[in-house]
Amino acid sequence: MTQDRRTVFLHDVPLEQARARFDAALAASGERALAVETLALGDALDRVTARPVIARVSSPHYHACAMDGIAVVAARTAAARETAPLELTAEEAPVVDTGDPLPHGFDAVIPIEQVEPRENGRVAIRAAVAPFEHVRTIGEDVVASEVVVPAMRRLGPADLASCAAAGVAAVDVVARPSVTVITTGDELVDVTAAAPQPGDILDSNAVLLNACVRAYGGDVVAERRVRDDEASLTAAVRDAIGASDVVIVNAGSSAGRDDYTARVFAGFGDVVVHGVAIRPGHPLVLAVARDTGVPLVGIPGYPVSAAICADLFLRPLLERLGRRDAPDTRDVEVELARKLFSPLGEDEFIRAVAARVDGRLVATPLRRGAGVITSLSRANVLIMVPRFSEGARAGTVLSARALRPLEQIERTLLAVGSHDVALDLLAGRLAAGGVELVSAHVGSIAGLVALRERSAHLAGTHVLDPATGTYNDEAVRRYGPREPVALVRLAEREQGLLVAPGNPLRIAALADIVRSRARYINRQPDAGTRILLDALLARAGIAPEGITGYERLEFSHLAVAQLIANGSADAGLAIRAAARAFDLDFIPIAWEPYDLALLAASLDEPRIARVIATLREPAFRAEVEVLGGYDCAQAGSVRIVEPAAVEAR
Repeated sequence: MTQDRRTVFLHDVPLEQARARFDAALAASGERALAVETLALGDALDRVTARPVIARVSSPHYHACAMDGIAVVAARTAAARETAPLELTAEEAPVVDTGDPLPHGFDAVIPIEQVEPRENGRVAIRAAVAPFEHVRTIGEDVVASEVVVPAMRRLGPADLASCAAAGVAAVDVVARPSVTVITTGDELVDVTAAAPQPGDILDSNAVLLNACVRAYGGDVVAERRVRDDEASLTAAVRDAIGASDVVIVNAGSSAGRDDYTARVFAGFGDVVVHGVAIRPGHPLVLAVARDTGVPLVGIPGYPVSAAICADLFLRPLLERLGRRDAPDTRDVEVELARKLFSPLGEDEFIRAVAARVDGRLVATPLRRGAGVITSLSRANVLIMVPRFSEGARAGTVLSARALRPLEQIERTLLAVGSHDVALDLLAGRLAAGGVELVSAHVGSIAGLVALRERSAHLAGTHVLDPATGTYNDEAVRRYGPREPVALVRLAEREQGLLVAPGNPLRIAALADIVRSRARYINRQPDAGTRILLDALLARAGIAPEGITGYERLEFSHLAVAQLIANGSADAGLAIRAAARAFDLDFIPIAWEPYDLALLAASLDEPRIARVIATLREPAFRAEVEVLGGYDCAQAGSVRIVEPAAVEAR
């Protein structure tokens, strides 16, 4: 047995082969269950979320003034003209500061620089304003019950601020891997020794390896220093295997008279590597303890060798166990997915999500409001638009700073289109398997256009074709790529009217919204929900202008629900899960399929295959269905939509 181990050492293994052997041995021992701990935000920096962080409150949790100025009722400003200023009394235009709650009964703010003081406390304005102009509405940043930070995210300052803004004071994180560090050698003395004798060696490697463990995301739970004695080392390793996730033995890894590390490791498990073709650092030992699967790492004793081997092997091991990505941020060049406007005279930094699509690093900008803290958390690149530029066209290549490790960005999947909370749950499960899914919410049709322009991997879509009563196929042919597209089912979900608890206006159908003059909250024009509403209105013979609030827009189901729950609106069309999240009444309207559109040619790509496999997992389906209003029986099913030109032949 000993001779076999030494033979492995005598034939050094190439670096990548050594890594592959070690990874395979760890995988064969079985994936160890994640240990989880709950930490206050102040203690959670740089830790990895064990599960999605859900917003407890909306941010802002009230309608907030976004400017210093005066609050007004927008409808009362309609007569204001540059040549005919409108005068308002102090009661009609109370003074407000940025961040103040919008006074009750008012729905807009006029910036102070656009206000002209007049006598007797009156003011004049020269232009009308729209409802909720210069107002940060409830939930503009994040809506209660929304995913603030996904699972398996390494928490940075912006993530922690996002959690705080959403009322979350503590988060569940992956416990740091526990590590025992054992240094060996008769000659070792503690670094605090007052007068080292000739032949004594200060145990600097203990300090080095302890620091490496902490830097790589682990916790040193025990430190041992043992003499060059096989029995002592065996006892120390046995204790360490029972008390930690990783065991490090420093020195004794070569083939000398007093080098016992490889032989001791062999007594507890399989030595998969004893010798790596690197210099310095080649007498490395890698093993896996039988039964427990604890990794055993024998690091050479020379300090430079120890440092190099720690970086090459210990770092990726601890990052893997702690679900961390190696920090590697730097400047990159990205291609804009859509046109970007920017004011002259100011350098503007745009938060964006980027991914490698069709060979290009494509970036889709996120919401740009100064108060939208969560965009910092969601972004993986920061684009700088120079102050002498008014923006850039789609396809322009710009410099950006990577906010995530480049390796992570390179393996990212970009979803652009309609958003659904199930997409956030999918992202969390994919992250556990090393696939990063990021999304930009621009509406179903814009998502299909992005797919056609090769600016996204996936497009979330749920577009009704009123002529046929079918979903998605015709929209794909009209707006999507001119090649076969795969529609992968995420879920079927229930759409309906959301109303206040108890349904005080007795709304049972769309006609009742007109009858009761209910304040409606709508979705943006290219959203699938808006298309469904317009089709239902046409079918019922209801003119859009008959609905109060038809032009008032929000960009997610949860945002619609938030405003109804707050009393800022009376009704809106959204999914049942949004009603359930805010304890609203729900009047069912229709079930609809929510699909992920992607190029059919990409179905065999490993990341896409992982997405489909995850959608088919019973655990994922159950996690989505518990939200309410979802049917995942067909999740992961695939059908191909051929372009119209192909079908016509």
